[in-house]
Amino acid sequence: MFNKDDINQIESRGSSVASAEAQVELFKKGFPWMKIIAPATPGKGICVLDEEEAGKAAEYYENAEIAGKCKFVPASGAASRMFKDLFSGLDKLKDGEDVAPDSPAARFVADIERFAFYDAALFGKPEDNAECRKTILSRTLTEEGLNYGAKPKGVLKFHRYPDGEVRTAFAEHLVEAQNYMRNSDGSANIVVTISPEHRQLFEDALASVKDEYEKRYGVKYNVTFTYQDKATDTIAVDKENKPFRTEDGKLLFRPAGHGALIYNLNNITEEVVSIKNIDNVANERFLPVTAKYKKVLLGKAVELRDKIFGYLRELDAVTGDSYTATPYPDIPGLNSVASDKVYQTTKCQLLCNDIENFLLSELCIQMPPADDCKSRVMKLREKLNRPIRVCGMVKNQGEPGGGPFIIAEKDGSTSLQILEGAQINKDDIQAAAALASATHFNPVDIVCCLHNYKGESFDLLKHVDQEAGFISSKSYQGRELKALELPGLWNGSMSDWNTLFVEVPLETFNPVKVVLDLLRPAHQA
Repeated sequence: MFNKDDINQIESRGSSVASAEAQVELFKKGFPWMKIIAPATPGKGICVLDEEEAGKAAEYYENAEIAGKCKFVPASGAASRMFKDLFSGLDKLKDGEDVAPDSPAARFVADIERFAFYDAALFGKPEDNAECRKTILSRTLTEEGLNYGAKPKGVLKFHRYPDGEVRTAFAEHLVEAQNYMRNSDGSANIVVTISPEHRQLFEDALASVKDEYEKRYGVKYNVTFTYQDKATDTIAVDKENKPFRTEDGKLLFRPAGHGALIYNLNNITEEVVSIKNIDNVANERFLPVTAKYKKVLLGKAVELRDKIFGYLRELDAVTGDSYTATPYPDIPGLNSVASDKVYQTTKCQLLCNDIENFLLSELCIQMPPADDCKSRVMKLREKLNRPIRVCGMVKNQGEPGGGPFIIAEKDGSTSLQILEGAQINKDDIQAAAALASATHFNPVDIVCCLHNYKGESFDLLKHVDQEAGFISSKSYQGRELKALELPGLWNGSMSDWNTLFVEVPLETFNPVKVVLDLLRPAHQA
């Protein structure tokens, strides 16, 4: 399949021939559909808290012992999709046509003064004519002005405050981090995934506010910029599932989607990590509600962590483990391998019953029947000893985003998962019905606990469902191709995690997918 030059190209990227071959095989066989049992809904997969319960969860977080906190912000890529409609309008105007009065381009120009990046000297006063529209669009998108069409969302000016302060999306994440992700020493750790070509833009954006914010909020920022590893790029194929080659005969590799960021997340050493996309920020007047419910999610995460750790330590105490002293010192070898007699004790079986009830009632995990007492304990230990994520879910208002579902796993158990539309077989009656009756969607507001009960970091790469990727149709210089995306960061990459869904208010979700979203109340002064 690959010649000598191909092998050199593959290995120079930090990948392997075996990995490239495995990716080609995935194109050939495709990915299996997820077997959906039901949508996760309030009372059945989604936890809905009243004010008192929310307050207790936030308090639990504030009093919890945590081995370091970190905020993880995916911020790779340019903002070109954010300005797609404006580019279309500019192309029309350049061709001598005008845009429709109700088009995004016309609405943008008419409201240009309401955007935080408006500069009278650059844009002037908006006028109702084609030449003015072309000028304003060009000075927004191209090197003639701001060049926002080629810059990442994180460094775009999102918000203007009454006192004249203007903040980028990245700056708003800094303000959020000091509020709810501050460590005991007063520091706020932030890891931002960016593209290498954008590093200087982010460095400049940080330098422009870091000293001021540290003084204003009494915080010390530790900001790390990381890149999506080129080794995680995936090979492209043609319509016959043969490696796609460029005009010079080289293999074509493409970025493998946000699922590749599991490698970046795996390098974080802190115990508790908050994940939130770069464009999901709001004016600081929304921070009280944002921070409150982020603390609620954090509280539910560490509460779940403590419950699971407690069960694992109880299992160690009952069955024996090197982690703790055994209550059965007269049984030889118990600290390494417990005897069948131990697994069959009433105490052990009652504990297993308690764990199974907890898994079902709290995490929607229905365990399959076990062959014997020992395998029952082993399966429960495996289910418990996994990374933890608590995901905020908002009521479905037609916004883009994956949804929460209860699915059947390969081992016969059930679990809570976030599924994208591409993972759902619309021709399957049960799956289609579950999709139609879904009540919530995923805003990517996630809290993770990444250490096990012995204080060690999980190897997150061992908990990825490699069969939960995507195949999409793309093009290269006018030629059709198939692209492979790795299991999504909050989809297949976190498939084998203990998951809890918690309802959060829609006010906490304020993404900027297109530039006109900046005119919504959450982004205006």
